[in-house]
Amino acid sequence: MDKFSDFPTNLTAPGRDATAVSPNDLNDLAVLPRALFVGQGGTLTLRMAGGQDVAFEGVQSGTILPVRARRVMATGTTAAAILALW
Repeated sequence: MDKFSDFPTNLTAPGRDATAVSPNDLNDLAVLPRALFVGQGGTLTLRMAGGQDVAFEGVQSGTILPVRARRVMATGTTAAAILALW
């Protein structure tokens, strides 16, 4: 039983769902996540929810980035084992 299941989901609540991310230069993620988990470190190139393209360099393995990214770009991304959390 989850005694917290009646609490609303918002941007500050922990993620309730996750899915693997395959970097792609053309397609947005199916869900706008609250954060991204990076399992294998490197550079993560994103299109943010606001439309800006940014590169996060030197992301360590095991990092959770609290960003709202609409797309994880293949070009420029060397990080792997990425999960979208929402």
